Amino acid sequence: MDLRFDAVVVGGGHAGSEAAHALAAQGFDTLLVCLNLDRIANLPCNPSIGGSAKGIVVREIDALGGIQGRIADACCIQMKVLNTSRGPGVQSLRAQVDKSLYPGAVREVLEATPHLTMMQVQAVDLIQDEAGRIGGVVLEDGRRVLARAVVLSTGTHMEAVNLQGHTSVSAGPDGEPPSHGISAALERMGVALFRLKTGTPPRIRRSSIDFDKLSVQRGTPGFWAFSYDTTSMRPFEQQVDCYLTYTTPKTHEIIREHLTDSAMYGGLVKGVGPRYCPSIEDKIVRFASHPRHMLFVEPETERGESMYLQGFSTSMPKDVQEAMVHSLPGFEHAEFLKYAYAIEYDAIKPLQLTSALMLRSVPGLFCAGQICGTSGYEEAAALGLMAGINAGRYLRGEDSIILTRDQAYIGVMIDDLVTKGSDEPYRLLSSRAEYRLMTRSDNADDRLMELGYQLGLNSKERYDAYLERKRRVAEAEAALNRTHVGLNAKVASYIESLGYPRPEGGLSMRELLKRKGVTYLGLSEACSDLPHLGDQLASKVEIEVKYEGYIAIQQREVARARAYDDLPLPDDIDYKKIEGLSLECREKLNRYRPRTVGEASRIVNVHPADIDLLIFYARKIWRS
Repeated sequence: MDLRFDAVVVGGGHAGSEAAHALAAQGFDTLLVCLNLDRIANLPCNPSIGGSAKGIVVREIDALGGIQGRIADACCIQMKVLNTSRGPGVQSLRAQVDKSLYPGAVREVLEATPHLTMMQVQAVDLIQDEAGRIGGVVLEDGRRVLARAVVLSTGTHMEAVNLQGHTSVSAGPDGEPPSHGISAALERMGVALFRLKTGTPPRIRRSSIDFDKLSVQRGTPGFWAFSYDTTSMRPFEQQVDCYLTYTTPKTHEIIREHLTDSAMYGGLVKGVGPRYCPSIEDKIVRFASHPRHMLFVEPETERGESMYLQGFSTSMPKDVQEAMVHSLPGFEHAEFLKYAYAIEYDAIKPLQLTSALMLRSVPGLFCAGQICGTSGYEEAAALGLMAGINAGRYLRGEDSIILTRDQAYIGVMIDDLVTKGSDEPYRLLSSRAEYRLMTRSDNADDRLMELGYQLGLNSKERYDAYLERKRRVAEAEAALNRTHVGLNAKVASYIESLGYPRPEGGLSMRELLKRKGVTYLGLSEACSDLPHLGDQLASKVEIEVKYEGYIAIQQREVARARAYDDLPLPDDIDYKKIEGLSLECREKLNRYRPRTVGEASRIVNVHPADIDLLIFYARKIWRS
């Protein structure tokens, strides 16, 4: 007998869990099918959430009403603020999480979500109606699940193989079964696929490591959390330490001697690996002049002895891996709990997706996560959230939600994928975002909380709490403007302690806060007229005050860019008939159908002269 749902999500990783939660939260009866319910949102590679750029994405997911941030907070064993020596536009959070707890915490949230059903079963085929729209999925037991929207979030499972040395085994991440059938179904629909590769390092027994030879890497003091709902975190004093070590000349010698034994350099790997997270053998080859490479040693859980060797992913045979690891300081007698491997899998070429993450050729079929050609838990969760939101909009016949590049890192990522594509696993980097001072970690709620509320993903209570935070920030900024140094000896002493001359009485607290090294918390401790704020709100006020001039410059740049992004292109344009456009431009515009001139300008090999002509053409069309 056929099953019927409004939507089906295929895959229960970070993308699938966010997509299913978003659809159900919007009121749609949703089925999530995955290979193993005990490994929903599993962490098969690094035991962390966040990082450079990625931590900002987690904050954005939370502001929109997603679940990754609050679960990462709940399972956090160390929290660190990254890039503190650099500007606020690139500062972000990274949480070391207990990977033995995280999947269960996600499953608990999903099981408590109304309108959501979960099944441990494999989807092996896709159903398409006579009009070419998606119609549902076929399960491995032969049952059909009929639905008007399907989100594919299969991660690294599609036709996956594990590679180690000269050995190839059909398997997904963490030794799970691979997914069969969906790749063939997509190819029958005319969807272009390609092979990608990623990898993971070995796991080492904690008690076999000599930590005296390693450098301790601690978290960041203070209260730091991804989620705006989190009110308590593990105290800094109770957080678990990470460690740092380095490769040695002996390590490099072993790797060079055995390059042909690597699955990658031995010819077994066919897929393209991530440029920004290369294997250790790739580092040795590409950066031959580097005498050593940094490696982070991270606990995977407090419940066991597994330690993750960050930066040491490899596809070497087991015996070579042992020699490599034993050449590292502190690892001379290391015992392996799990050997490293590479994994190769099918993905969809992302230029086939709309900005709503729907396949252009199959209405109702959305994609999210690593199937889109991305890498990372955070990128996957963000794409899953947006795919779930837009699948819901599709079901209601409403316009898609498209985040802009100045609105969110999520918008940068999606725009990059659908206009530029990617021939390797795409990773979010702060350098990809041109409006970094506007898309900071501290202001994700200002950018996205109201949108999440309008979509029904944020409750009234949550939205009201945001408005209260906003009121407190405004109150603090007003107090900075109206409060002057006067005869306040404590403020004067505080400023002098930072190496500045004694401040004049007529200076406002806002003017003092603009100075390097002066903090809001320092001023508020010295001046009772300034309202007390916690670490995160105080940081937000500081950034707004110290960087207001630079922020204003970026806002003007955004306004100029919006002149392009707000200029829509008609859906029915035949670009072949527009004289003056280059032949390559005509071909690409007809293939990718950009919504606006701004989107067209970001397509590879669409040149400035083409854009000038498009602007003229579009304005002429809309005036007529």
